[in-house]
Amino acid sequence: MGGARRPYVLLSAAMSVDGRLDDAGPERLLLSSPEDFDRVDAVRASCDALLVGAGTVRKDDPRLLVGDPGRRAGRVARGEPADPLKVTVTASPRLDPGLRFWHCGGEKLVFTVDASAGPLRAALGGLAEVVSTGPELDWARVLDLLAARGVGRLMVEGGTSVHTQLLALDLADELRVAVAPLLVGQEGSPRLVGGAEFPGGPAARMRLLDARVAGDAVVLRYAPKERVP
Repeated sequence: MGGARRPYVLLSAAMSVDGRLDDAGPERLLLSSPEDFDRVDAVRASCDALLVGAGTVRKDDPRLLVGDPGRRAGRVARGEPADPLKVTVTASPRLDPGLRFWHCGGEKLVFTVDASAGPLRAALGGLAEVVSTGPELDWARVLDLLAARGVGRLMVEGGTSVHTQLLALDLADELRVAVAPLLVGQEGSPRLVGGAEFPGGPAARMRLLDARVAGDAVVLRYAPKERVP
């Protein structure tokens, strides 16, 4: 699909020192410090769209909003909606319309596959626009369709499967990870990425763009496409 340039894809996550996004308990483990939550809020405010996988929507039911009133006002002053477009992706039609994800913020968009598009439209009604990428979930088409909607900067906030797929397909322009001083250590707790054939293989090193302190966490910025052997 030609036309607008694909969005800049920024993968964002907070993880423990042992690479876990959460523990194995029912409640969400808070890895970020207040300073890091504020940093994430600022990044959200700079983006046109925020994306999470359907597994994250089901488990965490994130609101995905810009929290700081000044940042929201700044977006409106620039002619943008107060909150970025909220996006999720799913091959399954199983998304609960009662989740708060659908009931706060502005526009919502669901990318899915042909077999699930009809059931999702019926379940969600007017809560979100549902778009199929074909018989299978096509990440390149997702990015092309977002570009056609004017999305220039996309922040991806998880989870494991989404981060893994985008990195394996070499579609991520930046990986930004806050490393919290915790050791989760629990088998079955989610990791930053799962197993995959990543471009360049195990020896290819991503370029480090920046490393900063945010409270008691260290925020690392990498350029995944700028790998060196």
